[in-house]
Order: sequence, then structure tokens, then C-alpha cells
Amino acid sequence: MDHTPAAAARGPLSAAYLTTGTSSFTDFLRAQAPEMLPSRPVGDGTLVDVPHGTTIVALTFDGGVLIAGDRRATAGNVIAARDLEKIFMTDEYSAVGIAGTAGIALEIVRLYAVELAHYEKIEGVSLSLDGKANKLATMVRSNLEVAMAGLAAVPMFVGYDPDAADAADASSTGRIISFDVTGGRYEERAGFHAIGSGAPYAKSALKKLYTSSADKDAAIRSAVAALYDAGDDDTATSGFDMVRRIYPQVVTITGAEGATQVSEPDLASVAESVVAERSEAAG
Repeated sequence: MDHTPAAAARGPLSAAYLTTGTSSFTDFLRAQAPEMLPSRPVGDGTLVDVPHGTTIVALTFDGGVLIAGDRRATAGNVIAARDLEKIFMTDEYSAVGIAGTAGIALEIVRLYAVELAHYEKIEGVSLSLDGKANKLATMVRSNLEVAMAGLAAVPMFVGYDPDAADAADASSTGRIISFDVTGGRYEERAGFHAIGSGAPYAKSALKKLYTSSADKDAAIRSAVAALYDAGDDDTATSGFDMVRRIYPQVVTITGAEGATQVSEPDLASVAESVVAERSEAAG
């Protein structure tokens, strides 16, 4: 055991914890505590029934971008959770929504948020928007072995690029990027996208509701309405639980406000308005 004064000063931590070896927290964790990484072998390959989360939608609006998700997680035909949080603000100008195997997806996105904070502390600047997307793609790719065993976790990334705010094409400031289980990243240039089991229904709704010139409030309503439509046709996607007061999560990102979570009272008002409109139409 090291009994030198330097060892006493750093306590139980090794020297690696007190030196600047890399700006990547994931690389540091891989060297110091690989057992804490999300990507680990999963037994003999036998499929297990674990909670899965769906559905995530994202769309751009005039001055920013938003991401929204329902709150249900399912395990087979059973509702495993009614109020799962699937949308995470990962830094000042980015957010991630998760679909797929809930436990692994949560580990990935939490490690990702630490990765971005660690990089900014070490380098003194935040990653570029493309750098953030590439870093997330690498983390998804590292989970490929587990995904091939049936436990796929796929995020969707949205970000606002303040460096492009003064560019001639201001529409480039709000961006949506999706991924596949191999870590492939895809820029969604239609202005909206959806992932998860309810994605086909949500995207169909957004095709009719989306307008690039919409303001933030109109975009929030479109996202909530798309999730309502997804829940109407997909049993793994929840609608609005008026009894338990459980509504979708929505995070907006603009240059002025950064990443901001829409409050529950505001979402309740939007949800109730959507339900009232659909009820009247069904009249």
C-alpha cells in the first residue's frame, strides 16, 4: 500500500482520478471502472422481458426545436410503468429522448450527460452540435452486443446550434438527429421525426400538423396531438391519464432560453384542449 504524503493527500482515489488524461469521461470510465459502462455481456443470450419505452417525437419550430415523449413503459403486454421519464436535457442546448430497453437507455443517456459536462470542464468549451451527436452515436454503437441479444436502446437527439444563429440559413439552428442500433446517425431534414412503436402513427399525424413557421406554442400542441394519435393506435404508447394527471414530457430548446422543460400545468392545458377537440370531432 502506498503510504507517501501524495497518496495521503488524494485519499482512496488513484492518481488517475486527479490527472487530466482525456476529455472523454467514457474513455476514463472504460479504463478505471469498465463494469460501470452500460454495454456489458448479457448472460447466455436468453431474451428477458424487461420494460421498453415508447414513443418519442421531435419537431423544429420558428426559433428552435422540441422533443416530446409519452410516459408508458411496457413489458410484453403488461404496463410496467405509467410515468417513466424518457426526455432528458443533456446540456444547455441539447436534449435526448429514449426508446427501447428502458434500463439500458437510461444508463446511456445519464452517462452521456456526464460525458458532455466532463468535456466542457476539461476543455473549457462545450462540444459542437455535431460533436455531441457523434459522441452519442459512439455510445449507442458500444451497446451493439447487447442490442443483438434483443435489448436494443435507441435515442433521438435534438439540439440548438447557437453558432449558426447568425447564419443566412437560420433554420439550421434547430436540428433533429436519429440513430440506429449500430450507431449510425441520420439528420432528419423534414423538420419532424418520431421513434418507438408508435412512431408510424405519430409521424402520420405530424405530416398533417407540422409547419416550419409555427411558433413554440403551436409546435408543443402539434407534438402533444401526435402523441395522442400514437396512443390511440399503439397499445405500448400511453395517451393522457386525466385521472392520475400524467401527461407527456416536452422539452423546448431556443437560443434565448436554452433547454427548458414545459411545465405540467401547461401540458395539462394543452392535453385537455386536444382531447376536447377530438371529442367534438367524434361528436
